Amino acid sequence: MGERERIVAVARGWLGTPYVHQASCKGAGTDCLGLLRGVWREVMGAEPEAVPAYTPDWSEAGGREDLMAAAGRWLRPAAGMAAGQVLLFRMREGAVAKHLGIQAEIGAGASFLHAYGGHGVVESPLSEPWARRVVARFDFPLGV
Repeated sequence: MGERERIVAVARGWLGTPYVHQASCKGAGTDCLGLLRGVWREVMGAEPEAVPAYTPDWSEAGGREDLMAAAGRWLRPAAGMAAGQVLLFRMREGAVAKHLGIQAEIGAGASFLHAYGGHGVVESPLSEPWARRVVARFDFPLGV
């Protein structure tokens, strides 16, 4: 199995995990950042930095791109679309990027995995409403 396929397989192992703000425990609870953190631990090893406490509306009041900045520190900017990429979303025009997911499939059946409030970890189609919110793509710092 290649690195991209492994990232997707590890992320799919979190499917059904309930949504719990600030958590990162497969099967028990996670939010979108916690999903990425859990996949990182399984694929890369120890997390590269401690995650400070954050509220559900984090970064919005100050307009800070905290999630984008952290992604830039630990992930590699990606061009094009490929499975295993980390997707950052801006949930509304002019807002900070504050949701993320992992690209699972590309092409006609494009999908991504994410932890979504009220749903837990799910695999969603990368439909137009989601696709237009993608503001950045990153690769894990592997040989992918």
